[in-house]
Amino acid sequence: MEQTLPKMLRKTAADFPEIAAQYSKNAEGVFEPVTYRDLYEIVLDFAAALRQIGVVRGQPIGLISDNRKEWEQADMGIMALGAVDVPRGCDATLIDLKQILSITECSIAIAENSAQVKKIISIKDELPQLTLIITFDEVKSVIQEEAGKAGVKLMLFTSLLNEGKKYNIERKAEIEAELEEGKRDDIACIIFTSGTTGTPKGVELSHGNFLTQLDELQERIYLNPGERALCVLPIWHVFERLCEYVIFVQGAAVCYSKPVGSIMLADFKKINPQLMPAVPRVFEAIYDGINHKMRKTGGFVYALYNFFVNVAIIHSRMNRKLFRQNNRFGSDYIGAVWVLLVIPWLLLYPVKLLGDALVFHKIKEMLGNSFRGGIAGGGAYPPNIDEFFWALGINIVEGYGLTETAPVISVRPLAAPVFGNVGSPIRGVKVRIVDQDGYVLGRCRQGVIQVKGGTVMKGYYKRPDLTEKAMTVDGWLDTGDIGLLTIHDEIVIRGRMKDTIVLRGGENLEPLPIEQKLEESVYIKAAVVVGQDQRYLGVLILVDEEEVKGYAAENGIQYDTYDNLLLSEDIQKLYEGEINSLINSKNGFKMYERVNKFVLIKKPFEVGVELSAKQEIMRFRLSQIYEKEIAAMFKDEKR
Repeated sequence: MEQTLPKMLRKTAADFPEIAAQYSKNAEGVFEPVTYRDLYEIVLDFAAALRQIGVVRGQPIGLISDNRKEWEQADMGIMALGAVDVPRGCDATLIDLKQILSITECSIAIAENSAQVKKIISIKDELPQLTLIITFDEVKSVIQEEAGKAGVKLMLFTSLLNEGKKYNIERKAEIEAELEEGKRDDIACIIFTSGTTGTPKGVELSHGNFLTQLDELQERIYLNPGERALCVLPIWHVFERLCEYVIFVQGAAVCYSKPVGSIMLADFKKINPQLMPAVPRVFEAIYDGINHKMRKTGGFVYALYNFFVNVAIIHSRMNRKLFRQNNRFGSDYIGAVWVLLVIPWLLLYPVKLLGDALVFHKIKEMLGNSFRGGIAGGGAYPPNIDEFFWALGINIVEGYGLTETAPVISVRPLAAPVFGNVGSPIRGVKVRIVDQDGYVLGRCRQGVIQVKGGTVMKGYYKRPDLTEKAMTVDGWLDTGDIGLLTIHDEIVIRGRMKDTIVLRGGENLEPLPIEQKLEESVYIKAAVVVGQDQRYLGVLILVDEEEVKGYAAENGIQYDTYDNLLLSEDIQKLYEGEINSLINSKNGFKMYERVNKFVLIKKPFEVGVELSAKQEIMRFRLSQIYEKEIAAMFKDEKR
């Protein structure tokens, strides 16, 4: 494996010069390719332009943009010089930008468009080092004037490429020599965590952190040269960033789309990709869209759909039992299982095939005719969504990692996934489970997950105190995640230490399994369990407005306003029934995990408000926004 990411790109460009590396839409919405030869030349030209304006090895450069072809071109150009990018997306708040650009003392920042330039200029007083902003898009004249008044020079990315091209006509060897100087241990980027805890930290990641993963990930997430992956995630996030490197090292193409149902599904038909990496909420949205469409169809078609889905789920459960595709924590008496299940498994098989012919193939067609699989990462993948796609024969594998591990720790292999876990650690990474006192536990015992290996960060930027807190004395990173290892060392995630709720009676519980179960209801878009230091649990429920109004119409419930409908006795009883039917002992929940109170909320969660950039719920924000509602759920408690 090459020693730096730009060297990896150079090798791929040498091996597959005429194969497309990137596909992006032009003004008419048509996907246009950039070959590996052209991508590598653009990278060298941008590196040359940066050298001309004085960029030196190790210098941090802000990179504020959403997913687009220029982002990767700029990223590789920065790293080719040995400089360090400091990325963030267009959803970054002024506080976010002030933090990351001031802490890293960036004198140069790259911004996608006028809106991002305006945000940066508005906080210029707190960014005294900033003197230059490079933009991907043309900037409005009024913003140019504001930048001039603030003492910030603006330059266009394409103009810089032209200057770099001229420089490289005579002095290309200088840039290639600079690229050759790069070492595996050099810092590639500083990624600030999205702040689900309220305290963003700059994670220093080296080229080696990323490169460690590329060897085995080519086996687990395989692509052939010329194949395509549809990419919809924010590129500044480490999961998407790593996915693009995995695509590049295999000579495949990154195809830029958006995590918006109508756009994404239309792009599936245009691009016909083999792969799509995405956060779990994207796959949830596809699942919800399918089910919503079938419910609206109603009648015999909906009944037929439900029948075949249920048959497929039952058959796939049997299949996993028979062929050992479930988590194993000890002997599973496979001989007895075959005696009990083989006959019903055989009987249901033709029914499942019929369901595939009549129903499921139409769903698969939405993803094109070449789709090999999806990778769910960046958050917890709900078991019911996992089981649905598994039953339909759509291969979605779950991965696990952190920004601090660049990010992959493990991922299920596409060719031979096992249900209910996130795969075994990749080569170059070790995982152990410890108790709260730090004692190492054996397999099949639950505790805190710790990681060691080539993917683990160099540290938190300018925060040795936080680095020391995250690392053990023997060099293991404490992930803060709760989990255990199967007998085959596959990792099973149970929750987060920081999310653990401790009730007044001393009971410790993880909110995630409760929330995932509640979100199986068609009437619940999202659920957030609360109850720290209380006698019982409460839950904030984001309602599905369309489903609730549909329920009211079907049941003849009269109402004047939507707010009053949610407060009505009928709807309150509906949600009370949904909660009780899902969270009970039959579904494996303990008595103290029952939900006693709930509050219905109607405002959709937004990235940057209730959700992080990778669409994880920021619990501390929910606690602030709905402070009164949460307090009301527990007001009757006796202390």
